[in-house]
Amino acid sequence: MKDDLLVLLGGLEMYRYAAISLSGKHFYLILLVAPIWVCGLFLLEYVGLVDGFNSGHAQITLIGIPLVFIGVFLGLRIIASEISGRSLEIVYTVPGGCERVWWVKLIAAVLILIPVEILLAVGVWFFITEYPLFVLQGSLQGALFAMVLAMGMSALFRSEIGGAVATALVLVFFAFISGFGNIQRVFSPFYNPFAMFEADPEVLLEATVQNRIGYALLTLAILGLAFMRSNRREKLLSG
Repeated sequence: MKDDLLVLLGGLEMYRYAAISLSGKHFYLILLVAPIWVCGLFLLEYVGLVDGFNSGHAQITLIGIPLVFIGVFLGLRIIASEISGRSLEIVYTVPGGCERVWWVKLIAAVLILIPVEILLAVGVWFFITEYPLFVLQGSLQGALFAMVLAMGMSALFRSEIGGAVATALVLVFFAFISGFGNIQRVFSPFYNPFAMFEADPEVLLEATVQNRIGYALLTLAILGLAFMRSNRREKLLSG
């Protein structure tokens, strides 16, 4: 029992150091994004600058947007921070390969995202509008896609700035073709079935399943490509 506890504490300490490498010593301050975002939306609604939010806004506008920004920030730091910090050669000497480091940092990033989403979910539910709980899956999946995309782009361009620009272009493209949330495209990571109140339920379910499974597979594919890119030691170190 004592040995298991020590292993658990050691694992938590490892992820804590990974979180520090991603967003600094005070990484837990990222949690403040949630109350600040909810308070801002509440004030906008209270003073009448927006017409009012409903459940159709929950997945993207109310919860998804801050999660995507945080996901992109963390994703850019997973590989590119080692390049900019001149510590990539050390990563390649880690037993088990560089993938072990990327996985630890990736899991640490997810462990940061999930508490932020929980805080956002609670705040939006009690202060702005109620919504179907399945909204949370869509919001998190979009943020994970953005995070892995940023991770891959930063590895491709060997730079956090280059990765950020490329990721922003991709996300803005999807936002543009979806009318910034007004048009629901099944092939978009921002597809929001809860904004289509008059759609046929069977057609809506089919489209939602296609979108969710499709983006889960696409996210895994991009992750695999990012790992392949990171294994090209000479290519990454050449920058």
